[in-house]
Amino acid sequence: YEALSEAEQIEIATTISRCIHWLGATLSPDGYNVGINLGAAAGAGIAGHLHVHVVPRWSGDSNFMASVADTRVVPEALEDTFRRLRDEAASDRPDLPA
Repeated sequence: YEALSEAEQIEIATTISRCIHWLGATLSPDGYNVGINLGAAAGAGIAGHLHVHVVPRWSGDSNFMASVADTRVVPEALEDTFRRLRDEAASDRPDLPA
């Protein structure tokens, strides 16, 4: 992260803000987990790796359900959630592909 230019850091912050907006408008979560993974140990063994995740969270949700019990907390097919998020992003950002 420290190796990024100020413009790149601002672009990441702007992208996080957009993601929070799109998730909020589409899924109405109670909060978000936002994190940055840096380096090989944090990014699937890729040197120089950096990625950001924005995860919607709801009061009372249980983040271990999918990995332990193969159970979805949100009762919606991922394809449907993807379409709803894509449509929200496209309405906010006409420059994004539909």
